[in-house]
Amino acid sequence: MFTPNKNFNKLSTNYLFAENAKKIAEFETRTGKTALRLGIGDITRPLAPAVVAAMKRAAEEMGNAATFRGYGSEQGYGFLREAVARRYAERGVRVLADDIFISDGAKTDLGALTELCEKSGVVLLSDPCYPAYADATVIGGRRIVYMRADEYNGFLPLPDQNLAADVIYLCSPSNPSGTAYTEKQLEKWVNYALRKRAVIVFDAAYECFVPFAFGKDAAAGEKIPRSVYEIAGAEQCAIEVCSFSKFAGFTGVRCGYTVIPATLMRRGVSLKALWRRRQGAKFNGVSYITQRAAEAALSEEGMAQNLVNVRYYMQNAAARRAGLEKSGAVCFGGFAPYVWARAPEKSGGEKWCETLLNEARVAATPGGGFGKNGKKYVRFSAFCPRETIVNALENIAKTM
Repeated sequence: MFTPNKNFNKLSTNYLFAENAKKIAEFETRTGKTALRLGIGDITRPLAPAVVAAMKRAAEEMGNAATFRGYGSEQGYGFLREAVARRYAERGVRVLADDIFISDGAKTDLGALTELCEKSGVVLLSDPCYPAYADATVIGGRRIVYMRADEYNGFLPLPDQNLAADVIYLCSPSNPSGTAYTEKQLEKWVNYALRKRAVIVFDAAYECFVPFAFGKDAAAGEKIPRSVYEIAGAEQCAIEVCSFSKFAGFTGVRCGYTVIPATLMRRGVSLKALWRRRQGAKFNGVSYITQRAAEAALSEEGMAQNLVNVRYYMQNAAARRAGLEKSGAVCFGGFAPYVWARAPEKSGGEKWCETLLNEARVAATPGGGFGKNGKKYVRFSAFCPRETIVNALENIAKTM
């Protein structure tokens, strides 16, 4: 008889952002009003012209017998892997094209990478953190050890030598807090992983926003790595996952990549070889049209067009933070288009989100959805039109 995986019983009924979407829909149905959406980090600006043109050309190729393409490699086409490697090289980071695996977005691989580790493996997570890390780990039946991320450590926990872990998830710039590890802090993590023979899974989905950082943390002037491979020794202990979703607006297109260096070995086994075998068994690959679009996003023309949007979202976030602070809120972040705000003293994050929605029409994300240490906070997204930011700030000011 079929027995359902009981680990699903350990999860909340709905995924965080699906639950939020349900509450917003109920509000709009009940009131007849349109919510000002500052919750989910979904892109609102259109694809870059260079990307659209590349998709059209690729679609034309697929409609011609001479240039039609069928199944592609599960690792991704060489032209895109080489384009990604060149982008790393432009920043002074050496990543080989053969160590890059093209994916349909960061979340898929972030949730699957623990498959490389035995089920007895221990996974180290920040609390709060992106909920997909925890959900995938729980479904897989692996044990989680949480590190406290709070105002005391800037929501960026550092290694505890008394803790042992097999897999360590790090996200910098962070989702949800928008904070980021400095070079010295990330060096501590790499050294810890090397000593413990652990593997870091480094979520770099927001790396493109680092050059446009704002706020007091950015003003400190410390170097913020955009890749874990900027740290010596990381090629022996880290896997990096990145996405085109935020940089190029691919939330509706779906493409990302994972880097697993050939030098990353554990117990004499190549993790790159394991991942290649896993992808061959479980992954269909990313469409040719999508990969040509991603290649165009990394071209000189595409980069220039996409960075206009990247800057736009960060300007939104800076305005959002300034407005919230003017209204009396205590805010954190500055390295990603999120503002992590402490809820008013007599309110928790959940209650404040309800107040914001019902009294200000503002939809935000309660911090408790990212972990118990996030219950006093709310995450505001800046992936929205500027007009939404302006209207939301006006409405919020009236409630505080």
